[in-house]
Amino acid sequence: MLRHLAIKDFAVVRSAELEFGAGMTVISGETGAGKSLLVDALGFLSGLRADSGVVRHGAERAELSAEFSVAADSLASGWLRENELDDDGQCQLRRVIRADGGSRAWINGRSVTLSQLAELAGRLVEIHGQHEHQALLSRGSQLELLDAYARNGKERDAVREAARRWSALLQEREALSAQGDVSDRINYLEHQLAELQREDLAPAAIQALVANHKRQAHAAGLIQACDTALAELGSDEAPSVSRQLQQTRSDLARLREHENRLGEVDALLESAHIQVDEALALLGQIRDDLDADPAQFDELEHKLGRIHDLARKHRVIPDELAAHRDALAAELEGLRGAGERLVGLNGEIDAARSAWREAALRLGRTRQRAAKDLARATTALIGELGMGGGRFEIALEANDNERPDPAGSERAEFLVAANAGQPPRPLRKVASGGELSRISLAIEVAALGLDAVPTMVFDEVDSGIGGAVAEIVGQKLRALGGKRQVLCVTHLPQVAAQGHAHYRVSKAPVDGMTQSAVESLSAKQREEELARMLGGVEVSKEARAAARRLLTDAV
Repeated sequence: MLRHLAIKDFAVVRSAELEFGAGMTVISGETGAGKSLLVDALGFLSGLRADSGVVRHGAERAELSAEFSVAADSLASGWLRENELDDDGQCQLRRVIRADGGSRAWINGRSVTLSQLAELAGRLVEIHGQHEHQALLSRGSQLELLDAYARNGKERDAVREAARRWSALLQEREALSAQGDVSDRINYLEHQLAELQREDLAPAAIQALVANHKRQAHAAGLIQACDTALAELGSDEAPSVSRQLQQTRSDLARLREHENRLGEVDALLESAHIQVDEALALLGQIRDDLDADPAQFDELEHKLGRIHDLARKHRVIPDELAAHRDALAAELEGLRGAGERLVGLNGEIDAARSAWREAALRLGRTRQRAAKDLARATTALIGELGMGGGRFEIALEANDNERPDPAGSERAEFLVAANAGQPPRPLRKVASGGELSRISLAIEVAALGLDAVPTMVFDEVDSGIGGAVAEIVGQKLRALGGKRQVLCVTHLPQVAAQGHAHYRVSKAPVDGMTQSAVESLSAKQREEELARMLGGVEVSKEARAAARRLLTDAV
C-alpha cells in the first residue's frame, strides 16, 4: 500500500508531500490545477519514460519518491528478495529526471534500471486512466486478472511445473545434439585418462613422493650428520655427552652430603641423561632407515618428473590432478552414454509435452468458466456506470503449443462494445478516455478486488458523466476501497464525497510563475470543497447544504 508520495520541481509543482492510508482517497481541484500530475508522478515512478518537459521551469531536475508498505508474502516482497533489493521490509521508489533529459532510478537507495523499476512498480500499483499507462491495456495484466478471478492457483502451478520440466528436457536434448559426432572427443579423453590413471595422483601420495625425493636427494649428508651426532652423544670409544653426564653425576654424588642442593642438580642431570638416551635411540632409527641408493633416487626423480609434466600439460597444480582426472572420467562416461540418452530423451519429452497439455487443458477450463462469469458481471456494471447497451467480453485465443509456455495454452483479450449495436473491440482500442476508465472500474469491481496489486489509481474515471451515474461511480470506487487501496482523481462532488480521505490541488502565481499546491482537507474543508465543486466560484448556502448531504450519505 502506498504510504507517502513526495514531489519536487515536477511540472508546475514546486514541492508537495502526501500521506495515504487504506480505503479510498480522492484528489480534486480546479481545471488545470494539476490534479493528474500526481498520477503522472506515480507513472514515472512506475518506469515510464520521461523527457525534460516534466521538469519545472527554472529547476535543474525533478525529484519523485514513493514509500510503500509491503506484506512479507506479497509479490513485491518476493521480487525484492529475488533481486537482493530488500531492506527490512522497506520499499522506497525514487526517480530523478534532469532538465537535460537524463534520469536515474533507485529502489531502497540502490541504483536500478527503468525496467527493474517498472517490474517492481507493476507489483505495487495499477494506474487506470485515460492515458497510455492504463494498466488493463496489457494482455498480460488481463490474463493475470482473469486467473485471479478464477482462483486457479493450483492449476497455474501445475502448468508452470510441467512447462519447466518440458523446457529442461528440451534444453538437455539441444545440448546433446549440438555436440554432433563425439567419437574424436571420446578417443582423446580415453588417451588422456589412461595417461593419468597410470600414476597415483592422490594429494597424499604426491606429498609422500615429494618427501621421499627430498630425503633421497640429501641422503649422504643426512647419513654423515647422523653418524657424527651418534659418536658425539654416545660413543663408547671416545668422550661423549652421555659418558660425561654419567661421570659428572658420580663426582657430585660423593659430595652431596655436604650440600643439599646438589641433589637437585643430580635430578636435572639424570633427566638430561634420559633425554640424550632417547635422542640416541631416535637417531639410530633414522640412520638405519637411510640408504644412499642412486637407483632409488633416479626412480623417484623420474616419477616426480612425470607428475610435474602431467600438471603442466593439463594446466593444473599437482594436487589438482586427481580432481581433473575424475572430471575427464565423468565427461567420458557422459559422452559414451549420449546416444542412449538421446533416445531416452525423446520419449521423456513426448511424455512431458503430454503432461503439460493436460495441465494446460485443466487450466483453460477454469479460465473459460471465469471468463463467462466476469464478462456477465462487468457488462451489468458497465450499464450502471452510464454506458447502457455496452457489452464486455473476454476472448481466449489459443497460442502455439510447440514450446513450453508457463502461462498455459491461451491468451486473454478483453473486448468492449461501448454502445448497443457496436461490435466488441479490444479494450486497448477504446477511444474515449472516460469510457476506458469506467470500464476499468467495472472490471475491477466485478473482479471483487482479487487483483494481486494492492494500490489502484483511477484518473478522471468520471469524465463525461454526472448525476445519478456519478453517484454510482463513487459508490463502486468506495466499495473497491474496502478491498484495495484506491486513489481517485475526480472533478465530480458525488465521487469526491465517497472518499475516506481528500486532497485538494490548487494553483496560484508565485513570482510571476504558476505553481500548484496540494492540501489535505479536514472535514470542514471537505464540505467547502464539495460546495465549490457543486456551485462554482460563488458558493451558496444551498451548495453547502448539498455538500453536507453528500458527505452524510457517503458514511
